[in-house]
Formats: sequence, structure tokens, C-alpha cells
Amino acid sequence: MPDVPGDTSLPAPVPTRTIYSERLTLGPLGWVLLTLFAVMLGIAFVPVDVRLAVVLGAVTLVGGLVALVSTAPVVRVDGTTLYAGRAQIPLSLVGGVEALDATAARAELGPRLDARAYLCLRGWIHTAVKVDLVDPLDPTPYWIVSTRRPAALAVALTGS
Repeated sequence: MPDVPGDTSLPAPVPTRTIYSERLTLGPLGWVLLTLFAVMLGIAFVPVDVRLAVVLGAVTLVGGLVALVSTAPVVRVDGTTLYAGRAQIPLSLVGGVEALDATAARAELGPRLDARAYLCLRGWIHTAVKVDLVDPLDPTPYWIVSTRRPAALAVALTGS
């Protein structure tokens, strides 16, 4: 059916506003280690050719930066959906939300972990949010999502 001005038979898409967004990139130590790796790789090639060493070090640094930033998952909440990496779930299926400090996250990921849970984790981020699900058709009881700001993500999910 062609678009006709004034035709209201098809609903217009409802724009959603991003309430929370975070890219789970490396912390400062990770970026320092990447830089040191690029420098050391460059130094290893100095005996072969200085220009090759500089180019190889620079390419390694830039390539590593691009690869690590582009593959880092994004945690995002808009008005209707929670996105954690490639997974998403409507907020209507979210039950309880609990912000986890480092100690609580370690306990949830250790002795209290349910094997059916969905995990979006990064080892360099020690805090997380536990999101209980209320979908009777989904065998996943909850999600645990790494975040550097667990309280802010919990507020975005609960709307408080």
C-alpha cells in the first residue's frame, strides 16, 4: 500500500528515548596494557627496520582500539526495552531489579548462580545488576548484566 498523505491506516513508529546507555569497554588498566603491547611489538621490530617498527606499533595500537571499542557490548534502556549486548527484553517482562556491588556480584556469579540465567559480563567490571524476569514462557529466571553504574541502571529499569 503506497504512502498517501493523510492516510492513517498504518500506525507511525513511536520514537523511544534512551534512558540509560553504557558501553562496557576496558578500564584504564586495559588501555595501558594495550598501549604497552603496541610499544613492545614496535620495539621488537626495531632491529629489522625502524620505520616498520613505528608503523607496526601504530597499526597495532589503532587496530586494538578499534577492535576493543567496536566489540564492546552496549547496555541500554529505552522506554520499552532493556538491551544487554545482542540480547533484549521488553521492560514489561522485568520483575525485580537488584544493584549488585562487587561482593554481591561475586556471590551471585558463584554459589547462587542458576545455570539458566543470561549473563552479559565483562571480567574487568566488578559490579552488576540482577534483573528478575516474569515471562512464564521463558526458562531464563534472571539476567545478570555488568555495569559500572549499577544504581543508575537499576533506577532506569524500575523507573523510580
